[in-house]
Amino acid sequence: MLRRDALATPLAVLALSAATAAGARAQGGGQNPAAPAGPTPFDAQTVRGMARDLAARPFRAPDSSPPAPLGSIGYDQYRDIRFEPQRALWREAGLPFQMQMFHRGFLYGARVDLFEVADGQARPIPYSPDLFGFGNALGGRPAPTGNIGFGGFRLHAPINRPDYFDEICSFLGASYFRAVGKDLGYGLSARGLAIRTADPAGEEFPLFRAFWVERPRQGVNSITVHALLDSPSAAASFRFTIRPGEDTVFDVEATVIARADLATAGIAPLTSMFFFGPADRGGVDDYRRAVHDSDGLMMSTGRGEQVWRPLQNPRDLQVSALGDTNPRGFGLMQRPRRFGDYQDLEARYERRPSLWVEPIGDWGEGVVQLVEIPTTGEIHDNVVAFWRPKDPLKARVEYNYVYRLHWLPAVRGDAGLAQFSDTRSGAALYDPAVRLFVLDAVGERLAALPADARPEVEVGTSAGQVRNAVAQRNPDTGGWRLSFELLPGNAPLAELRALLRLGERPLTESWIFRWTR
Repeated sequence: MLRRDALATPLAVLALSAATAAGARAQGGGQNPAAPAGPTPFDAQTVRGMARDLAARPFRAPDSSPPAPLGSIGYDQYRDIRFEPQRALWREAGLPFQMQMFHRGFLYGARVDLFEVADGQARPIPYSPDLFGFGNALGGRPAPTGNIGFGGFRLHAPINRPDYFDEICSFLGASYFRAVGKDLGYGLSARGLAIRTADPAGEEFPLFRAFWVERPRQGVNSITVHALLDSPSAAASFRFTIRPGEDTVFDVEATVIARADLATAGIAPLTSMFFFGPADRGGVDDYRRAVHDSDGLMMSTGRGEQVWRPLQNPRDLQVSALGDTNPRGFGLMQRPRRFGDYQDLEARYERRPSLWVEPIGDWGEGVVQLVEIPTTGEIHDNVVAFWRPKDPLKARVEYNYVYRLHWLPAVRGDAGLAQFSDTRSGAALYDPAVRLFVLDAVGERLAALPADARPEVEVGTSAGQVRNAVAQRNPDTGGWRLSFELLPGNAPLAELRALLRLGERPLTESWIFRWTR
């Protein structure tokens, strides 16, 4: 695990650890309510019942202060604590999945209880120092011996070759989790729930208090994980059915219960990093062509429109809301897939997954909200996207959300529409006050256009003027290039929209972009 990967979990998790530790001290700490000492009956409704019980009571912060010296160790020391692979759960049984645990410490001080579910019984997975090698992490001091719980866990399965168990997903830190598809590496994260993201009052970070992992079955390429989420504003239960492959899929069933009316809930939140790219290199002094885990937000609306919004590293906090009813999907994509797009032999950004949220059933009215936070480096996740319902979540009411998470290289979307593969911007040569935008689109419909086709460029702006809109074939990509100039005048920002069409028929998805002065 690279330093950048370990630190990619937002630094707000560190603030969360400090806040929950303070809350635990103020309230006397307390045992995790999901941590019985022995086997207990378990079924599909068990965790939902726990979430219902939690939501009916005031929030009680979990134990977030691991035994000394684990709470004060740094990144390098934490990296020295390694799970012993030969101790992986189900390794000796020859099952299609194996489970390894993360130790508490560094940013991950909150206690997480783990259980194995088999034959209708949930059995605690007890902590033991024998599960880990500590290297120089503890400076010669003895490892904890009590049942202190874990920081999280990861699952392994053959995904790239049949004789090796690759790490396919991990749950570590607050309610964050990550996964990979075949031939991909870790990149962006998903979360269980977002609350008050980009709110002036400060964000609230819910956390997973406990997980129940069903023992995998021989010959079955899926594994089921149940999770209990808690925070001052809400409690929730999750059921993840995980199927690794070229497109690793999480089937998610979530029940969210607010403790009080909640207008700031983010459903199916995604968290990523965008430092710079071809359209956003202002003030960057870097040998690489681009640095990002994701380069754009893609959305398929309930009306059937496909939208592409390139990401930015803004000078000031930017919040965008794309209103919709019953969205078909949304996600943060990593479209450039060549090494030459990044030129980074260590980070290999071309292998970072895209993550697509596919709602199952009707989600009603709301917005896909995109939050872009200024950053000065690539170790900070600074992009968040999620679904926010139009109406607040009412206290003590159970809200059920079912969706699929697809971790994969790219989302095809509407096969009849070309996708925008590049967005570039710069000052016009003749006038630095004029912005030139150059967009490349590729797709089968564009490639199949006859030689005499003359697609129309449709461009709009909320402020200023657009002129000199041009479309021309790009022989190097087999697609078409759109270019236009923006004369912003005195406007501080302009919301732009563009697409190619042939008559009444759209040829491309809709490109949208927020230009700021």
